[in-house]
Amino acid sequence: FYQTQAGNINPNSVVLGLTRSSTTFTIPKPSKYSRKRLSQVSDMIEPLRAVRDGYLLTLIIGTPGQVIQVYMDTGSDLTWVPCGNLSFDCLDCDDYRNNKLIGTFSPSNSSSSFRDTCGSSFCIDIHSSDNSFDTCIEAGCSLSTLLKATCSRPCPSFAYSYGEGGLVAGTLTRDNLRVHGSSPYITKDVPRFSFGCVGTTYREPIGIAGFGRGVLSLPSQLGFLQKGFSHCFLAFKYANNQNISSPLFMGDTATSSSDNMQFTPMLKSPMFPNYYYIGLEAITVGNVKSAEVPLNLREFDSQGNGGMLIDSGTTYTHLPEPFYSQLLSMLQPMIAYPRATDVERRTGFDLCYKVPCPNNRFTNDPFPSITFHFMNNVSLVLPQGNYFYAMSAPTNSTGVKCLLFQSMDDISYGPAGVFGNFQQQDVKVVYDLEKERIGFQPMDCAAAAISQGLHKN
Repeated sequence: FYQTQAGNINPNSVVLGLTRSSTTFTIPKPSKYSRKRLSQVSDMIEPLRAVRDGYLLTLIIGTPGQVIQVYMDTGSDLTWVPCGNLSFDCLDCDDYRNNKLIGTFSPSNSSSSFRDTCGSSFCIDIHSSDNSFDTCIEAGCSLSTLLKATCSRPCPSFAYSYGEGGLVAGTLTRDNLRVHGSSPYITKDVPRFSFGCVGTTYREPIGIAGFGRGVLSLPSQLGFLQKGFSHCFLAFKYANNQNISSPLFMGDTATSSSDNMQFTPMLKSPMFPNYYYIGLEAITVGNVKSAEVPLNLREFDSQGNGGMLIDSGTTYTHLPEPFYSQLLSMLQPMIAYPRATDVERRTGFDLCYKVPCPNNRFTNDPFPSITFHFMNNVSLVLPQGNYFYAMSAPTNSTGVKCLLFQSMDDISYGPAGVFGNFQQQDVKVVYDLEKERIGFQPMDCAAAAISQGLHKN
C-alpha cells in the first residue's frame, strides 16, 4: 500500500510523498495570507469521495469543463492536475495503471486556458525556493521589459518536491474553475484560477488540491483564508461508494460552531507557516492517562521543528519515539486476544489481534478506548473504527484487526507528529482561520452527508 509521510526538502512548504511497500489486504492506502482575494465566492459546499487512502475532491476546469478528481490535502499549497491525455507519465506508479480515478486535463481542449506569466504572484511563489533569480529573468525576458516590469513571457516550468522522493513537474496554468455554492445544486465559475498542469510525476499518480495557507492554495485563491473551512470524513467502510460523499464546507457556514464543538489553538510554525499545527498534551488509553507527551508535540525548537501537523493528506497518525512505543506498551496488557504476528509482518503494523467473529461477522470488540488530549482542554475520544481496523473479511469465525497508528520515522526535521485522516473519520473538523483555532466534534458523517443532499438514492 501507499502511505503518505510528512516530510520536506523545500524550505518554504510542507508537502507529502508516497512510499512503497506491499500487501495483499484491502486496507486504506496511506498514500502569508493571499495578497488579494481573487473571487467573491460565497459559502461553498463540495462533496468529497472517500477512497482507500484519502478523500477526493472533484474539480471542473476549463471551457467546456473537464472533470478531474484530486486529493484534498491540508498539508500542501499547490493544486495540480495530470495534464495530457496520453502523455501524462507517472513513474513508479504501477499499482495505479488501471485506476479509474485518474483523470487528465487537456489545455488544448479548453478555450479559456493559458499559461501563467513570469511576473505573477503565483509564479514567484512556486519558484521562491529554486534560486535567487527573478522568474522573468529565468523566462528570458528582455532588459527593457524587465526594467519596466512589463514582460509577459510564460512562467518557467516548475518541479514541486514531496517528502520521501515524490516529485511533480509541469507548468503553471490558469483557467476557469467551476465550484458549488451554498448547495450542491448551485455552481459558480471562478476565472483565471492558477494550478499546476503536470506532465510527469514520480510516485504521485493522482492530482492534489492544496488547502494550505499559501497564495497558491485553493482556499487562498477563492478568498476563504479570512474565514475557514470544515470537513466531516465518512468512515472507511464507505470507500469507493459512488452514492454518498463527505461534506466539505468553506466560508462562514464552515466556521459556525455548535455547542459541542471543542477548539484547540492553531500553532504557528516558524518553519512552515502555511500549514496547520495543533498541540498534543496527552493520550488516554482506557482510563489510564499516558506518560507526559514530549514537548516537541506542542512546541517548536529554534529552527521551527516540532508540533503536530493535522493533515488530510496523510492517512495514519504518526507519533515520535519513544512515545509511540510507550503507547503500544500501555495497550498490550489491556487486550486479551492472541496476536496475529504473521499479519504484522506482512502489513508493517505493530499491533494486530485475532478477534472472534460469530457467524463470520465482526462485532464491537472490547478494545480499550483511546482519547487524544489537545491544548485548551480539548478531549477527542476516537471512534474504535478509527484505530483498530479489520484487515480482511473473517474466516472460520475469526478475523484480524490492527492498530492503525505508526511511528514517525524522523523527527529531526519538520513536524514531530501527524494527525492523519484515518483518525479524523466521523469527526467534524473545523479550520477556523479567522480565530486561529481548530475544532473537533464527533459526528455521524454519513447522516451529515444525507442532510446536505450528498446521498444518491
